[in-house]
Amino acid sequence: MSLPLNHKVALVTGGGAGIGQSIARKLAAMGATVVVTDMRLEAAEDTKSQLAAQSPAHGAKKLDVTDRAEVVRVFEEVAAEYGTIDILINNAGVSTMNTIENLTEKEWDFNFDVNIKGVFFCTQAVIPYMRKNGCGKIVNTASMAAKRAAPLLAHYTASKYAVLGFTQSAAIELAPLNITVNCVCPGFVKTSMQDRELEWEAGLRGMTTEAVKAEYITKLRWPGSARPTMWRRLWASSLHRKRISLPARRWTLPAERT
Repeated sequence: MSLPLNHKVALVTGGGAGIGQSIARKLAAMGATVVVTDMRLEAAEDTKSQLAAQSPAHGAKKLDVTDRAEVVRVFEEVAAEYGTIDILINNAGVSTMNTIENLTEKEWDFNFDVNIKGVFFCTQAVIPYMRKNGCGKIVNTASMAAKRAAPLLAHYTASKYAVLGFTQSAAIELAPLNITVNCVCPGFVKTSMQDRELEWEAGLRGMTTEAVKAEYITKLRWPGSARPTMWRRLWASSLHRKRISLPARRWTLPAERT
């Protein structure tokens, strides 16, 4: 049976749990050969084992997206082992929670290093392979925080706004190479990361986790908690986009200008 992503190689960052793991399963179901990466190799291996039913060819690698040298090395290894990289899913992300008054530089840097610098490093590393292919798909996981700010998350919100801006700029710049760049902005999704945030916010505000959750759903008018499967469907649709959702404009890379 022919599947839409047969013979495509996809690399997923932060694929050891939550949304990333769900995305990896969807990619495999669509026929792609998936290389799952995560800070924790055992988590990446666990996701890989869940994909075995589709194919034994899937891979798992340890990857710290904040380490540029490691990013370059892992991408080189993947391209050497699988022939190329057709799809990049920049999903690795972190969060902490604090008031602006008490926010530390360490917390600020931690969020920005993973959430946006990691997206930059991985995007930069994959371009040569996609240029050689003559096409490519990059999908970045941003957040509802990139669309609507929230208290106690100023640093996280700023990093996700940066992902959105980076995505839009990259989409315009890489379009002449037939590389599409899009992002999804998940809302309230039932993951271990979301569970931690509920506990943090409840502690900081002196509330129960259920009260915090109810407030989010009411104020933001969400129907309730989604599960990662819902967001993988939204994400999957971005792979089929042939255009970017931005005003059309003529743009050529410096090497192509006359």
